[in-house]
Amino acid sequence: MDLELRGKIAIVNGASQGIGLAIARTLAAEGAAVCMTARREPPLAQAAERVARETGATVAAIQGDIRKAEDCSHIVEEAVRRFGGVDILVNNDGAPPLGNSVEFDDAAWAKAVEQNLMSVVRMIRGVVPHMRGRGGGSIVNITALSAVQPLPGFGLSVATWAGVIGLAKTLSLELGPLGITINTICPGLIETPRLHKVTAQSGRAMQDLAAEIPVGRVGQPEDIATMTALLVSRRGSYVSGATIQIDGGLRKSLL
Repeated sequence: MDLELRGKIAIVNGASQGIGLAIARTLAAEGAAVCMTARREPPLAQAAERVARETGATVAAIQGDIRKAEDCSHIVEEAVRRFGGVDILVNNDGAPPLGNSVEFDDAAWAKAVEQNLMSVVRMIRGVVPHMRGRGGGSIVNITALSAVQPLPGFGLSVATWAGVIGLAKTLSLELGPLGITINTICPGLIETPRLHKVTAQSGRAMQDLAAEIPVGRVGQPEDIATMTALLVSRRGSYVSGATIQIDGGLRKSLL
């Protein structure tokens, strides 16, 4: 299926590895020009070169730390300078530390808010004028299943990503008349460096996790990338304000 992304310009944050890299590769393979961002420049440059080589698409590596307001502005400005606008924004990053919620001090909570919530606020605020000038656009936020099915030890992530979900739902009402859609994806257990770190901390094996998932496997970054590509395409343009779990059936609640 042709998702008709040729000529579209995308910013994908956290794109040097894992889910972000898979999303950047998928959008590029569909014909979009992709600005890949991450905090660490060497792995970002290597990832961007790989995506360009594998897809033949126009790819730019823009180093930046989305936890910093000035870097969020720089990323948007550089994308517009290089490609002339922005049609697609994918808000994606790592996650704050794990631990008992009440044991984190104010500094840890402030860092989590900057990383998970304010980065999304700032990136959206930066791209909306450019999307509006191009007649519309699409925004996808990548969070985690724990945002809708909390787990012990994930308090920093759950609290801040819940804010992202609320923001996205509100913005779907405010930005819809401008032709801009916004949705949130909540990945379940996806095989990424983050999941390997979590399993190492918990002492659980990957096969044990897979046994708990109804479809019988841990997800791959491409599972998230495929849905993202659909949501930012014209074929997904009637979906906005949605919170979508991609978890192999792991979540057990109706809502």
